[in-house]
Amino acid sequence: MNNYKIILASNSPRRKELLAGLDLDFTVKVLPGIDESYPDDMPKTEVAQYISVKKAEPYKALIADDELVITADTVVICDNQVLGKPKDAEDAHAMLSMLSGRTHQVVTGVCLTTTKEQRQFSVVTNVTFDELTPQEIDYYIEHYRPYDKAGAYGIQEWIGYVGVTRLEGSYFNVMGFPVQRIYKEINKLLC
Repeated sequence: MNNYKIILASNSPRRKELLAGLDLDFTVKVLPGIDESYPDDMPKTEVAQYISVKKAEPYKALIADDELVITADTVVICDNQVLGKPKDAEDAHAMLSMLSGRTHQVVTGVCLTTTKEQRQFSVVTNVTFDELTPQEIDYYIEHYRPYDKAGAYGIQEWIGYVGVTRLEGSYFNVMGFPVQRIYKEINKLLC
């Protein structure tokens, strides 16, 4: 791995923190204006991986032979609907109300790109929320402003402490970056 310079193509503070936790040196480089749309008829569990590959495409022509670019995208799926980042407080409230008292999926798609190869995968975690009162939802939105989070919540924040009753899969995946799998895939790709 030491022969490669790792580039994290994300402004997410959670992704930066989690990648740093692997004790890997990396730089952050984000290209503006990347299209994150996807076909409406695509299976919902494939959306995050599809977008992570789309995010990687503009980097292919820009990277050197000794560079690895990591792109990722996270979505929440409930009732076969993809919940991305909420537009405003009303949208966040609707999302959290939908998740209340139910199990949903968090899917993170990851794409690892070098000049020679591209490896892509997704990780799925099932998350169950207890019933949330409208007051709890309002409190969370007002105090934590979850507008940069898929599904309008961060499991590492207050809502995760009081609301999550069950987790099947990777906790870090729910934060937006399945670091264990990423570490394993980087080793396969570079070693």
